[in-house]
Amino acid sequence: MTDFTTTVYYDDDADRTHIDDKTVAILGYGSQGHAHAQNLDESGVDVVVGLREDSSSRDAAREDGLRVATPTEAAAEADIVSVLVPDTVQPAVFEEIRDELDAGDTLQFAHGFNIHYNQIRPPEDVDVTLVAPKSPGHLVRRNYESGEGTPGLIAVYQDTTGEAKEEALAYAHGIGCTRAGVIQTSFREETETDLFGEQAVLCGGVTSLVKQGYETLVDAGYSPEMAYFECLNELKLIVDLMYEDGLGGMWHSVSDTAEFGGLTRGDRVVDEHSRERMEEVLEEVQDGTFAREWILENQAGRPSYSQLKEAEENHDIEDVGGRLRELFAWADEADDTEKAEAPADD
Repeated sequence: MTDFTTTVYYDDDADRTHIDDKTVAILGYGSQGHAHAQNLDESGVDVVVGLREDSSSRDAAREDGLRVATPTEAAAEADIVSVLVPDTVQPAVFEEIRDELDAGDTLQFAHGFNIHYNQIRPPEDVDVTLVAPKSPGHLVRRNYESGEGTPGLIAVYQDTTGEAKEEALAYAHGIGCTRAGVIQTSFREETETDLFGEQAVLCGGVTSLVKQGYETLVDAGYSPEMAYFECLNELKLIVDLMYEDGLGGMWHSVSDTAEFGGLTRGDRVVDEHSRERMEEVLEEVQDGTFAREWILENQAGRPSYSQLKEAEENHDIEDVGGRLRELFAWADEADDTEKAEAPADD
C-alpha cells in the first residue's frame, strides 16, 4: 500500500480573510480566465479582467457583469495578478505589467511553465503562487454553478509576505476548488508532471495509440467505420470507467474475455520499449529540452507545429469520425455544448 505524502485541503482549511479585502486581476478571459473571474466575482471577491483594447473577449466579460481594463491598468489596481493568458504570450504580458507590481503583491499562475523555465523572472518583493484547477475551465465554471467543486493544486514559488500559501488557499476557495480538495505541490512538480502526462499519455500517447490501432485494422481490410468505433469511439467508455473507479473498476466492468485479452496482450503493445521512450520524454521535460524546443518553435513562427497540426487534421480517422458522428443524435448536443462552454484563449 502506498503511503500518501501530501495533505488535501478543503473549505474549512481556507481563511477567506486573506483575499476578501483584495482586488484580483484576471489577465485573459479564455478557458480558465472566464471561470476564475466569474467564480471569484460570485464568491464576493473584487475582480477586474485585464484584456488588451482590441480583444474580442472584452464584450463577453462585460456581458458577464465584470469590470474590464487593460492588463496594465488591471495589474496597477490589483493586489493579486492572476496570469491566465496562454503560456506562449505570458512573458510579453508580464513585461507590460512588471512595473505595476508593488511590494507585497502576488503574481499568480495556473501552470508553472514560464516560472520553472525562467521565461518570467518576477521581482523579489512579490509573492509568486500557483492555483491550478485540474480541469478545463468550462468544467470549473459548471461545477461551481452546480454547488460542486473541482480538484486543484496550489504551489508557492516565492513567499515574501509570509502569507502566500494562505492566500492561495483562499483564492482556491473562491473558485470552488477547496470544495473538492486541493493538494500542495511545487512549480517544478506541477510543470514537469503536467508536460509529461500530456506528451506521453493524455494527448500524445493516447492519440498515437488510437491512430496506430485504427490503421492496423484498416490496413488488414476491415472497414474504417468499424476501426473508428473499436479504437476511438469506445475509448470514452473505458476512460469513464477508469475515472469513476480506477483500473480495477474498469476491469470489473468489462467482460472476462476483454479482461483476459487486455491483461495478456496490453503489455505486448505498450511494453518496456515504450517505457524507455517515456523515460526519454520525461528527461527532455526535466532538462529543459522540450521547453527550449517549444520556445524556439514559437519564435520561428511555428513551422513544425503547423505542419504536424495539418497532418493530424487530415488523417483519415478525422474524416471517418466526422461523418459517423453526424449520424448519431448525441453529436448535435455535444457540439452545441462544446461551442457554448469553450471560450477562446485571450
